[in-house]
Amino acid sequence: MSDALVIFGATGDLSFRKIFPALHDMIRAGQLDCPIIGVARSANPLDVMRERISATMASRGGVDEAALTRLMAQFRYVQGDYGEARTYEQLRATLGQAQHPLYYLAIPPEMFAVVASGLGRSGCARGARIVVEKPFGRDVASAQALNRELLDVFEP
Repeated sequence: MSDALVIFGATGDLSFRKIFPALHDMIRAGQLDCPIIGVARSANPLDVMRERISATMASRGGVDEAALTRLMAQFRYVQGDYGEARTYEQLRATLGQAQHPLYYLAIPPEMFAVVASGLGRSGCARGARIVVEKPFGRDVASAQALNRELLDVFEP
């Protein structure tokens, strides 16, 4: 079981249209009670990210205020370039005592291997799982290559 959820690409359209509403619904159903850490290149302070998530949820309608409050309390944000070691150092610090994070990559496919490599070099991949947003490669050969790169970092 994962003890933290980390979303790479937290400031992207996919995160605001689909991921944050799904997290709200999971919290409302009592299915998500762990730190949620957004990672992105955008230099948004935590309070700005929380305001943006709240505004997105309000525009969607059907917001459970208690679930939204819990989502805001669980949410953290790490700003940084996916290719820089400092981003992963900040992530490791933000993860705190988490030993089994789940990484969700809502980023362009060409960044999957870059992020996986950064997670591996920083020690953030130990005991972790990874989910990649499609597409998983352009063809069979590139999908197999990406699979090998991910298996070099994450345990099957």
